[in-house]
Amino acid sequence: MSTLTQKKGFGAVLWDYLTTVDHKKIAKLYLIAGGFFFILGGLEALVIRIQLAVPDNNFVSAGFFNEILTMHGTTMIFLAAMPLLLGLMNAVMPLQIGARDVAFPFVNALGFWLFFFGGVFLNLSWFLGGAPDAGWTSYASLSLHSPGHGIDFYVLGLQISGIGTLIGGINFLVTIITMRAPGMTYMRMPMFTWTTFVASGLILFAFPPLTVGLLFMMLDRIFGTGFFRVELGGNTIIWEHLFWIFGHPEVYILVLPAFGIFSEIFSTFSRKRLFGYTSMVFATVLIGFLGFMVWAHHMFTTGLGPIANAIFAVATMAIGVPTGIKIFNWLFTMWGGSIKFTTPMHYAIAFIPSFVMGGVTGIMVASAPADYQYHDTYFVVAHFHYVIVGGVVLGILAGVHYWWPKMFGRMLNETLGKITFWLFLIGFHLTFFIQHFLGLMGMPRRIFTFLPGQGLEAGNLISSIGAAFMAVGVIVFLYNVIKTSINGPVATADAWEDGRTLEWAIPSPPPEYNFKQLPLVRGIDPLWIEKMQNKKGMTPAEPLGDIHMPNSSILPLMISFGLFVAAFGFLYHPDGKAWSLPVIILGAVITFGSMFLRSIKDDRGYHIHKEDLQGDDKEVRA
Repeated sequence: MSTLTQKKGFGAVLWDYLTTVDHKKIAKLYLIAGGFFFILGGLEALVIRIQLAVPDNNFVSAGFFNEILTMHGTTMIFLAAMPLLLGLMNAVMPLQIGARDVAFPFVNALGFWLFFFGGVFLNLSWFLGGAPDAGWTSYASLSLHSPGHGIDFYVLGLQISGIGTLIGGINFLVTIITMRAPGMTYMRMPMFTWTTFVASGLILFAFPPLTVGLLFMMLDRIFGTGFFRVELGGNTIIWEHLFWIFGHPEVYILVLPAFGIFSEIFSTFSRKRLFGYTSMVFATVLIGFLGFMVWAHHMFTTGLGPIANAIFAVATMAIGVPTGIKIFNWLFTMWGGSIKFTTPMHYAIAFIPSFVMGGVTGIMVASAPADYQYHDTYFVVAHFHYVIVGGVVLGILAGVHYWWPKMFGRMLNETLGKITFWLFLIGFHLTFFIQHFLGLMGMPRRIFTFLPGQGLEAGNLISSIGAAFMAVGVIVFLYNVIKTSINGPVATADAWEDGRTLEWAIPSPPPEYNFKQLPLVRGIDPLWIEKMQNKKGMTPAEPLGDIHMPNSSILPLMISFGLFVAAFGFLYHPDGKAWSLPVIILGAVITFGSMFLRSIKDDRGYHIHKEDLQGDDKEVRA
């Protein structure tokens, strides 16, 4: 069906994507939207680095700097890293477990549109009176007293976006539990599927505290309640607890899928089974569990007392053990392997020292007495970016290069890919390595300028030059995408020729039904097992038959759009605007009306008949 639609021109393709419930098209939507927000967050980072390139700079004002700083962090975490990973999960995880779709295709589409409208709503703050300005953590002590509507945009936008992520996580959990192909036991699942599974579990438990915190903040700011207002008996520290009970597992929600991506890449390009598979699975689960035990290490300086600080310090250091297991297993996977130095493998190898540096500084700031010195200096900025950029962003870039031929049917240019890699890696280390020393020299975070003669000039200039390198790397990547989309080499099913998992057993890009016949899984790396027996593709686990498919629907977009409209009414309600209540009602009518339509519509989907499948015999091996 999708091929027919694409022949009908731009309008038909646009309608196809606006109404799609196909996980592969939703993956592309996530990548496009997340990529847009990534570029936006990168531009905000460049403004920060231009402002701090020289002392006493007046490139932007102090107020605008606070807005840029807040929006950079918020955009990169919530609107770039999360959706880009969700895009890769959508594209790959159902294929890796041998499923024809996710468990709830409609909910999958709804999750994307909620994220998208939440992100658009948040960024409209730039044009409607000013962006949020209390930092990406939006501590209540600052945000309750922030004038204008910036924080209200933050609260409402993240509420809408967060609901989308939460239902996406639930969908992935149900898919992995109930839709694995015959023979695909839990201990035969690829590592990327395992990390998707654990990250989705973290989403299920971590996002509700954020939702509650944002709801309290909304009630305090818009309706005058006293959850965080000290003068009304509230407590601003409660916001910090609610935020970090979400915020620390969020780091693992981001970094665990990146670990999964690297596990796939090391195994594929070393032409070896992943070393210590069982220990990798248990390390992943243990990291997920311990991720909930450590949130107050962000709050060592708030006066929790020595006992609480000591407990959280020990728990934080304990996370280093399962992470260390993973690092050694990746090294042992490469040991004795027949390594191919492709672009994804470049990212994977560079990730190990980069991420270990982030881990080492993590152990340093985990020590509560030392943290009193590091806290609120650029040392923490450097640590955080070594974990997020050195782990998550390198992981996303590796995953996009690795699975691009599977998703889009064309190979990216390897030379341009390696140019992107070197520019980005050199830029990353130039930008953030020097910031450790700036922090140790006493440079505070979140300041918009610094005085000359403090010894901070050279470090800040080097850091800003590094940011420019990363920007050029991203531009080269975009050029690579455009160039290869037009005339790149067509990808075969097993695009890298060494694929081990099920996604490489079907055509690139996959047909809308994924698998003509569900595959029979006979062990870890099921495709590799079949290759070793000189078989083409997978042994089917069922006879050829009709395949049931879900219908497309515009309702996920409409439900999300209704919340987007209602949010404007809530935003301007405290101002006494006469139109605010009708706008809230209009948005609620659109959302609940769409839900009602969904509930009364008897949508049975459609079938692809086996006669049509028999005529679709593509060769699936290179």
